[in-house]
Amino acid sequence: MPRWIATLAIATAAGAVLVQCGSTPTRVESPPPATSPPFVARATPPTTRTSPPPATVRPVSVAELGPSWRPDCPVAPEQLRRIDVNYFGFDAKIHRGSVIVHEELAAEVVAIFEQLLRLRYPIEKMRTVDNYPGAEDELSMQDNNTSAFNCRGIPGASRWSEHAFGRAIDLNPLLNPAIHQSGLLEPKTAAPYLDRSRIVPGLLHAGDPAVRVFTDRGWQWGGEWQDPVDYQHFER
Repeated sequence: MPRWIATLAIATAAGAVLVQCGSTPTRVESPPPATSPPFVARATPPTTRTSPPPATVRPVSVAELGPSWRPDCPVAPEQLRRIDVNYFGFDAKIHRGSVIVHEELAAEVVAIFEQLLRLRYPIEKMRTVDNYPGAEDELSMQDNNTSAFNCRGIPGASRWSEHAFGRAIDLNPLLNPAIHQSGLLEPKTAAPYLDRSRIVPGLLHAGDPAVRVFTDRGWQWGGEWQDPVDYQHFER
């Protein structure tokens, strides 16, 4: 064999070895498996709970009192205060109502109605009696309206009612009537509520928490009187 052919064969073999040794096979990496983005819990925005406005106390004018006051009343308008306060309704919602009382009792009356609200004692409605024609108490009672000041006398008597001084409150008067031994019933439409053994929301019984809200503060409750037995009436 010619020498140059042998040399070429050796060189070719060596090159093949070099190529074989120097070439590294390319490794194809598989793509990583798809993954979902990490779950990030979103903070729930706080629920905004609107608190009912606080009670307010302010003077009243002759015009505001309307037919519930007249010049011969035993108190002047300057001695009275209008209270706007929250109460728990028979619909289980909070409502805003108003009563007018003597200025000396204003702070205490605010505390009383705030405690009744905490007790969830239900009140049908609470507005001043001048909202009724002639400030007629019978109309207010038949409407089960909780009220306070009204310049009027005691039925069948010749003296002023404590309402005329702004020192009495009638609470749910249709449910809690005044019962006279003479047979007089106030309001006249309250016959369905003469049975006081019933446990009905709004009815007042001796020892009830709603009654004690008043009596623990020194108020008298008409439900303990003999004639009339005045379940709606509290006075101080």
